[in-house]
Amino acid sequence: MADADDVRRIALALPNVKEIESEGFDFRVASKGFVWSYPERRPGKPRVIRTDIAVLFVGDEGEKQALLLGEPDVFFTTSGYDGWPLVMLRLAEVDVERLEELVTDAWRMRAPDAIVADLDDADDFSNA
Repeated sequence: MADADDVRRIALALPNVKEIESEGFDFRVASKGFVWSYPERRPGKPRVIRTDIAVLFVGDEGEKQALLLGEPDVFFTTSGYDGWPLVMLRLAEVDVERLEELVTDAWRMRAPDAIVADLDDADDFSNA
């Protein structure tokens, strides 16, 4: 079971990541968000920052639909995210290894190619 501390540790271990001050967590690379706390909105009530749910950048509508349809207990969306390549992830439904994969994939899609190449080169070196 993953939690907000795991999100923070994983995100900050990636190159060029900045944490934006927020009530929960909010991580950017090259000024582009890739994972943040879910700002839940309910009619007639103030917004609540949910640190048990992460919003993840997934790249495109196809990937979004694959995650939503394939694992509805893990991923969901709301009408406020219609048309955006984002899904919400219930952190308690994934282990830390899966979370690391998801956060790293989101980072890769938002980071400049040169930064991604640097990470890939470092991975190749460490696996040699």
